[in-house]
Amino acid sequence: MKVNIKPVFLLLLVALIGWMSYALYTRAQAELLWGARPLVLFLAIWGLIVLFCYAKNRWLELATLSGILLGIGFPGWLPMPFLLFAGFVPLLQIAKELAELSENQKTESIFKYSFHTFLLWNILSVAWVANSSLAAGIFTILANSLLMTLPFVAWRRTYRVLPRLGFVPLVAYWLALEFLHYQWELHFPWLTLGNGWAQFPALVQWYCCTGVFGGSLWILIANILIFRILKFRKIQKNHQPIFLILIAWLFVPIIISLLQYHTYQENGNTIEIVALQPGYEPHYAELRVEEERKLEHCLDLTARKLSLSTDYLVFPEATFGFVEVTQLAAYPTFERLRDFGKNYPNLHFISGMNAYRVLKPDEPDTDFTRTAYSPDGNSMRYEGYNAAVQFTPSLNEFPVHKKSKLVPGPESFPFQRYLFFLQPILEKFGGTTAGLGMEDTTVVFQGAKATVAPIICYESVFGEYVTGYVRRGAQALFILTNDGWWDDTPGHRQHLYFASLRAIETRRAIARAANTGISAFINPRGDVLQQTGYGAPAAIKGTLQLNNRQTIYVRWGDVLGRVSVVAAFAFLIIVLVKTLRRHH
Repeated sequence: MKVNIKPVFLLLLVALIGWMSYALYTRAQAELLWGARPLVLFLAIWGLIVLFCYAKNRWLELATLSGILLGIGFPGWLPMPFLLFAGFVPLLQIAKELAELSENQKTESIFKYSFHTFLLWNILSVAWVANSSLAAGIFTILANSLLMTLPFVAWRRTYRVLPRLGFVPLVAYWLALEFLHYQWELHFPWLTLGNGWAQFPALVQWYCCTGVFGGSLWILIANILIFRILKFRKIQKNHQPIFLILIAWLFVPIIISLLQYHTYQENGNTIEIVALQPGYEPHYAELRVEEERKLEHCLDLTARKLSLSTDYLVFPEATFGFVEVTQLAAYPTFERLRDFGKNYPNLHFISGMNAYRVLKPDEPDTDFTRTAYSPDGNSMRYEGYNAAVQFTPSLNEFPVHKKSKLVPGPESFPFQRYLFFLQPILEKFGGTTAGLGMEDTTVVFQGAKATVAPIICYESVFGEYVTGYVRRGAQALFILTNDGWWDDTPGHRQHLYFASLRAIETRRAIARAANTGISAFINPRGDVLQQTGYGAPAAIKGTLQLNNRQTIYVRWGDVLGRVSVVAAFAFLIIVLVKTLRRHH
């Protein structure tokens, strides 16, 4: 007698969803963060949907396997990036079998199974986003999963019209999607395949030539070769030539990388840096701390680390503010820093701050203009910024960099001109329709010994954007961030690992100051030399090597992505033309 266990799974999932929902609510009421609980909740909800919407069959099992391989292979949980080399193979098998169905059997679609795969990958890799906002986490996972299905859907359509091209259009479509995900207003390039090797910088030193798109191409071609080998074995065809190509494809880049890693020589002057980690929990605890008290806490942490030879004291993102950018000289915090810095004549302060600029009466509104009203009814038009500032006690200059790669939702309203009707919803969940003002170009800070890049949080995920600082003369990179929004989850670890890739791409040493997260020093090979624990108040001291040379990637940028966009567009045009001809 066959027992139907589906109702049992159904009851277990419903109970788990109820339990996790209650846990999230009670912890939010107690002002406690959620940790990995959103991950469990999202998996349970999607499991429930799958029970009702997907038939239990071999294709569902293969799609699930693909999602698990990609999710576990991505950094943050386990150091197993080699799983990415096979993550797409089960999904490719589904696509092959779907293509072989007869016309009356084609009720199944590649969209259905690829969406299941990519939703699992997104949940396993970025469910931590929900710690900053549950709505943001849900939207991020759903939107990113839907976008990831597009290359597979487009490829299947292209394959019917241009079968001789095989997997070439799939590679072009995927890389084009990754590249465009860096460019548009809803940018979320976090799951770019090339980022998957960020935890092992010694194996991807060649990113100094290709950037992360070289890694994406490496992973995609490996998946295709493995799929071809398995296919040839099944039909008892000689697969030895492809096997040898696969071995070369996998190991030649690694060998080249290890040679680069062990022969790379650091030359040039050095600077001494103290990076600060105040350790404030950003959702609740930091809001209750007065700035004067926060400043004294920061200076107490640095007291044992600073010396007369220290060149930079680096504070994390949004440490101070809200301050008017034209009034920085009179800002009490900087007056206190000026007094503190008298004992350290060579010291430069670099800090993140919340800032604003009041618009003049005759100045027109911008896309970022906000209006504030005083109790007496007067109004003030202004722009808000997430900014970085350099302060030197001996000078009365305050160069400012405004964050340009803004987080969609909390810092910007993507496609505002088209989605204006969503304004009430966005504001309800902590976002803003005005958004923050942005810099037109990258800004570098000149110091007595060095020119440095003040990179603010999310900006450090954008490789080609970071090269803009280097082209403007940056000899070292400073990343000012706050990763405590996501609790102690893979999010802050992934963000740290991505910094290693920026070091390799530009061959610039990095000082990373995090309010809560991981502060660290990283050398130009991508090695994390020194780091703090998560959430622990600390100050670390280190020496960074300066570099004036430009890598191939700095000079050429994401050329692989641009070529892929052109190729993908050409394939789509050809498919459209051929399809129209068939119908006529």
